[in-house]
Amino acid sequence: MTGKLLDKINPYWRQTMGKFRKRVLGIAAAALLFSSVGAAQAKEITVGYVAAGLQYPFNVAVAKGFEDAAKAAGVKAIVLDPKTSVERQANAIDDLVSQKVDGIAFLPLDGVVAQGWADRVSAHGIPLVSVATELGDPQKRPIKEVYPKLAALVASDEIHTGFNAGEIAAELLPKGRVANIAIVEGAPGYPQVWQRTKGFKDGLDKAGVKYRIVASQPTDWTAEKGEAVCQNILTAHPDVDLFYSQADDMVIGCARAVHAAGSKAKLVGWGGSRLGIAAIKAGEVDGTVCVAPEEMGQQAFKALYAVVKNPDIQKAKFIEIPTPGVTKENISSCIPQW
Repeated sequence: MTGKLLDKINPYWRQTMGKFRKRVLGIAAAALLFSSVGAAQAKEITVGYVAAGLQYPFNVAVAKGFEDAAKAAGVKAIVLDPKTSVERQANAIDDLVSQKVDGIAFLPLDGVVAQGWADRVSAHGIPLVSVATELGDPQKRPIKEVYPKLAALVASDEIHTGFNAGEIAAELLPKGRVANIAIVEGAPGYPQVWQRTKGFKDGLDKAGVKYRIVASQPTDWTAEKGEAVCQNILTAHPDVDLFYSQADDMVIGCARAVHAAGSKAKLVGWGGSRLGIAAIKAGEVDGTVCVAPEEMGQQAFKALYAVVKNPDIQKAKFIEIPTPGVTKENISSCIPQW
């Protein structure tokens, strides 16, 4: 009886155990698969951002926007500060390449030199996004024709920002005579200087204003230098009707010089900074162009992250940040970001 019983039980036992082993092996295989997928998904993405110089509030705001967006996406962000040195900026980008980061964004100090950096980064298969500054000679390439080795350019159309400032100036200038205008430029070598100047003149020309540029002098983007340049211009040209400063920091310094000289010159800036907006509210400055550096940083990260996650998406995209003109009449439309 025992042998016959075992003979009846064994086939059933063998069949049951076979099914059990298959189920166990299936579960183990699935666990291994999900474990592998989880490990792949858990791989930390690291991106780098190379500023232009974090001693400037505008650059700090761009970096903040980038870091905040990266944190919200759960991405590690490395921020490097070359302190306005082109050489150090090149070294910072090379350092990030050697660290094999997943993507890099930067605010170029020299858009022409940076073409070579873009070529090197691209050769390593790392996506690169430029912020605020186009690569190449702006006098030869329109800003919307993005350098092909870039994943994206996130910027304002700098010629258009100058145009908006020119439109504001046209409303402030005296009518019926040739107006005297002085331009307080940014630092030499920055493409934005030429772009904003061209746009400013285009805006005046379209408005049909009669004017002459009596002075156009460079600064280092600071209020102190803006004040010194405006003092010198007022000494040589006390009849200046309007100063166009290519950054709000300089227009604040220029306002001090105009007040000290007892001049009635109008003042137009660029940036929509906290100081600039406060000066317009106080009646010390007449207008500016509202720029959003934090948004630039945020959009730069999003463009970079999109390429990191999907390398096949469109490259060389131009992502424009709007820059409306601001006066006391519409001051509430500009929320300062720097």
